[in-house]
Amino acid sequence: MTHITARCVPAGARAGYGHGVPADRPAQPGRAPRGASAARAAAKAATATGPAATGAAPTGAAPAVEVRRSTRRRRTVSAYREGDRTIVLIPARMTKAEERRWVTVMLDKLAAQESKRTLGDDELAGRAQRLSRQYFGGRARPATVRWVTNQNTRWGSCTPAEASIRLSHRLQGMPEYVVDYVLLHELAHLIVPGHGPDFWRLLEVYPRTERARGYLEGVVAAGRLPVPPASGEEAAADAE
Repeated sequence: MTHITARCVPAGARAGYGHGVPADRPAQPGRAPRGASAARAAAKAATATGPAATGAAPTGAAPAVEVRRSTRRRRTVSAYREGDRTIVLIPARMTKAEERRWVTVMLDKLAAQESKRTLGDDELAGRAQRLSRQYFGGRARPATVRWVTNQNTRWGSCTPAEASIRLSHRLQGMPEYVVDYVLLHELAHLIVPGHGPDFWRLLEVYPRTERARGYLEGVVAAGRLPVPPASGEEAAADAE
């Protein structure tokens, strides 16, 4: 799990953090790390503040971003992924304006860190098992999950008869939610082999399906890889 911590200071003071941006002003536009624009959009879409120092999650639908205030936290801000949410931990004394700015900063830093992190085959297999439990009730049971370097025209492939899943090495360095989507896509093939309505219905449970597809289509637009199959479209090349 990606987890980052940054030092913060009271308004008016000047102190460096992370990549040298002072903590008393927001990161400069145009200098955000790769993947930061999507992270900022998520922050603006939904930010929830939990009870101070309790760490309790708010009631109702789980937000994309949950802010937890703590009276014991004074000089640092931390952020990490928890399922489909991003948890941001801040000092209780922060103003709402400081909270919004630090949520943006920490989402930028998480996105930058995730874009550099590469899961090993063992981690990838463990992630696939967790995703199967979380979204498919454990029905998809892959025997092997691994990276391969010979898939330059597709994001991943699955052999249902062998329960084997392979992901293209081109996904390495992309945001974790994109890798999760491709994993879920291939896991779904262990339950439904084709790309019919039942298959796409399975993927509806993943809340970042459209966002991940949009990211991949953006890569396609840059001329790197083919467009992933659209809903209801058969694509025999996806599963061997």
